[in-house]
Parts: sequence; C-alpha cells; structure tokens
Amino acid sequence: MSHASRTARVLTVLLAALCSSPVDAQESITMTLTLTSPAFTAGGAIPSRFTCEGSDTSPPLAWTGVPAGTRSFALVVDDPDAPDPAAPKTTWVHWVLYNIPANATALAEDAARKGLPPGTRAGTNDWQRTAYGGPCPPIGRHRYYHKLYALNLELPELGAIGKAALERAMRGHVLAEAELIGTYQKQHP
Repeated sequence: MSHASRTARVLTVLLAALCSSPVDAQESITMTLTLTSPAFTAGGAIPSRFTCEGSDTSPPLAWTGVPAGTRSFALVVDDPDAPDPAAPKTTWVHWVLYNIPANATALAEDAARKGLPPGTRAGTNDWQRTAYGGPCPPIGRHRYYHKLYALNLELPELGAIGKAALERAMRGHVLAEAELIGTYQKQHP
C-alpha cells in the first residue's frame, strides 16, 4: 500500500469516527465551564445591594460544565476600568478566593460573610481585606469581571495572597475558565 493510500485510509477512518458520534460532539460543546448569577445578566447592571451604595454583599454565583479532573476552583473579581473608564490606570481587585471545593457549584448571596464552602481560602483584595468589596466606582460606569478557574489541583495553603500571586500559583493548572461581566455606576456620586 502506497504512502498516499495509507494517508487517505487513515483520514477516512478518522472522518468516519468523528461523523458517527454526534452525541459525543454535542456533549463536548455543552461541557464548557459557564458562570452565571441570578442577580444580574451577562453585561447587565449589578444591583446596588451588592455595592458600596447598598449592603456591599457578594452576589450569588453559579457554574456548570465543570471539566473532568477538576480538583478545586479559584475566583477573582476585578475592575479594569479604575479609576475612570475614560482613562483607566489600574485593575482594582474586589475579591480573591481559592481552593473552592471541586464539588461546589455555587456561592450563595453574601457568601463572603455567611460562609464560604468548607476549605475555601480568601485572598487579599485591593482594600487589603480578605473579604468581598463591592463595586464603588468614583466616576462613570465600570465593568466588573467575575472570573472562575477550574484547577487540576488543590493549591497549598498560600495565606491571604493577592491576585498576582494566585495567578502565579495557578499557572499551568487551569483546566477551564469562565467569565461573567457586570457593570455598575454610582447612583449618587
């Protein structure tokens, strides 16, 4: 059998295998890590109760499509529009969590105060606190990125680390990432 014939035969077998399993292809499409909140839609306004103008509680978050091999999750909430969306100068970090258990599928509203899933560790935000700090933009409408990472390991005890240190610790261990963006502009500047 010539090299060209072998190549054609291999390609035919591969194509047949791919085409004969539409259910598997559909399952891989639906197994994308997705992050949502019942409090706001993707790209929508974050209700004021989750901000400095309200009770400053963390919003409820939920996720689906967890990849196989996930051992823990990490969550970072930050604002790339600080201090002014017209002239951003820094990304302000609002919340850092790591070692969220692999079997967790959600964080309840006000989880930062009412209780995180067992084993979850809180890092330090840009207010130098190990708690959620809600949106409190000094000017304009800001975007708030809620980023969930599925990791293939449980991180060692890292203490109250910041976002940059967490990102270094996660490097090479992220199986999937999901992002939910909400916006906020102060009602009473």
